[in-house]
Parts: sequence; structure tokens; C-alpha cells
Amino acid sequence: MTDLQQAYHYNVMRRAIEVIDNSENVISLEDLARDMDMSPAHFQRTFTRWTGVSPKKFQQYLTLGHAKSLLHDHFTTLETSNAVGLSGTGRLHDLFLRWEAMSPGEYAKRGAGLTIHWGWFESPFGPALVMGTEKGLCGIAFAAETGAEAAMQDLTSRWPKATFKEDSALLHPWVASAFNEHPGEAGKTPIYMIGSPLQIKVWEALMRIPSGQVSTYSEIARSIGKPRAVRAVGTAIGRNPVSWLIPCHRALRKSGALGGYHWGLPVKRALLAREAARAESDTTYQAQETAEKSA
Repeated sequence: MTDLQQAYHYNVMRRAIEVIDNSENVISLEDLARDMDMSPAHFQRTFTRWTGVSPKKFQQYLTLGHAKSLLHDHFTTLETSNAVGLSGTGRLHDLFLRWEAMSPGEYAKRGAGLTIHWGWFESPFGPALVMGTEKGLCGIAFAAETGAEAAMQDLTSRWPKATFKEDSALLHPWVASAFNEHPGEAGKTPIYMIGSPLQIKVWEALMRIPSGQVSTYSEIARSIGKPRAVRAVGTAIGRNPVSWLIPCHRALRKSGALGGYHWGLPVKRALLAREAARAESDTTYQAQETAEKSA
């Protein structure tokens, strides 16, 4: 899918989600398509290409109770995830095979002596500001809700003494891999985590949550040996600079509430709903494939 196609699909999806949110009942394909100024067939194709499921099926992932149902049906304990490692069947797992963390001493320098390259790209979730060093991606910000200027200010302020250079060409191969959904292309996106020791522990825990599943702030705190530091863990989750690849959107409150999201709750809902829909689609496909082999 080209960058322009990704931008177009996300904008259509974002508008559709707003329409769904404002309705108390399931909306028909015809009504949704009319609100998008598209034919039903075109809207169905666009929607299914982005989510992996039909508009009718997708609506169940955007209900107010979806977060609670995720906790009930798709909650993961991080001990189990850690035991099986990061090479499971989830779409994103293989992307997490390569990461490196900045040392505490380097972090204390606040980016002094570090050159960070940046560029703007279209992603499945709208415009993305991406930053990286020669070691890997260190920042991904989604600007659909915050705006481009705020996203740039946010990321650059994290490493105030670094040198920032625009270089989309350097970052493009990593970005293409990061948002590529073909399993054969996975495993090519290195991540360079720039954070405090506590933040890095939290971000590593987030990467143990499988795609399509969720965990809670308190579970994450417990998994890193800080069961009483839920608030500090929540702050570290909110300060995650590498959105999507370090999946802070999979962390929910114990009550089932979504909690906050640094780049806007509409983006978090889209991330969770899309992953859940695709996880179910993958499960259905695998079941069909197993049945065919057994026949």
C-alpha cells in the first residue's frame, strides 16, 4: 500500500469511527457509505482493507464496553508472554527482535553528542513524525490529533541537546518495515530506546504484550518488580516515544477504561480496534487452514 493510500484509508476510517461513535445502534453499510460520500462497494473494500473485517463486524470493537471485553477475553499476564518470548504468532511480535537501550550515562547527557534524523511519513494511523539514530528508530509520533507542530515540539524536547537533521531517505526502509503487514518483511526494524532505566523496563514490558491483547498498568508494574509504583509506571507508559512498535496503547486501567493516550484517544481506539479485528481474522484463517489440512 502506498503512503497516499494509507493516508486516504486512515482519513476515511477516522471519519467512519466518528460516525459510529455518535450512533447508539449498529449502522448499516449503506448509511455509513453515504456518510462517507462513497458507494457501498467502494467503502466496503476500503474499510475491509484497513481493518481486515467488515464494517458491521468492526463496530463491535468500538463499543464503550470493548476495553472491558478486551481485559476479560484478551488479557495477558506478562510472565507468560516473557516465558514464550517475542517470537509468537502475533503480527507485530517479529518486529521486536531487535532493540537496544541507551545506557543511563548516555541518557543523563540529554542527547548531547547524538544526531537524530527525522522525517514525516504517512502511516495506517495518519501522519507520523519518525525519528532515528544510526542504531534504529527512537521516536514515532502520530499527529492526526495533536498536529504537526506539537508532535515535533514533543519529540525534540525529550532530547534537548541532540542535533536534529531532516533525512526521510535514511529512515524510509525502517519505516516501511515498521508499518509493513507482510510477515515475511518483519524483523527489519531496529529500535533504539532513549529513556531512564525505569522507563526502559516499562517499555520492554509493553513489548511482551501480544498483538490483539492488553494488560493493565498494575500488571505492568508488578512484572517489573515495582508493584507499588503504578503511577510512575503510568507516567513511563505515557512518555513512550516510539508509538506502535512499543505498544503503549495495549495498556489499560484495571477498571477497563482506556486511560489516556499521548497522541489522542481516537488514535488509541483505532489502534486497539484494528489489532483486535485483525487478531480475530488471523485466528479464523488459521482455524480454516487447520480444518482443510485435517480434511
